[in-house]
Amino acid sequence: MKGTAMKGFPALTVIGIADGLIHWQIFFVLCSAIGVKQAAGNFAAFCVAAAFSFYVNVLYTFDVRTSISAYLLFISLMGGLSYGIGSLADTHNLPGLLTVAVFSASNLLLGYCFFRFVLFRDQRA
Repeated sequence: MKGTAMKGFPALTVIGIADGLIHWQIFFVLCSAIGVKQAAGNFAAFCVAAAFSFYVNVLYTFDVRTSISAYLLFISLMGGLSYGIGSLADTHNLPGLLTVAVFSASNLLLGYCFFRFVLFRDQRA
């Protein structure tokens, strides 16, 4: 079980870095160049980055099919978190860099746990 848990870690790391880069770029374009509020920008950036990472993880890391309802659950939970962090930043006039840094750290930890222990829990056996 220990070897199985770490099998996909290098792929998850690369995909996570790409996910973060996509998220940060979209967030800063939306918020800085277009003037979208951080809550909306963080949510939109998350949705695009999450679609990328979910698709790539299913294809290359976990090599299993998952249901659309599981994908929607993931998007809902993490999307709500992204919007919430952005809303707090908007309310307290926090810099965008802090918003994406806090969300990226949260997304890394919670996203990995969600993929590994919820979406693809049957694969651990």
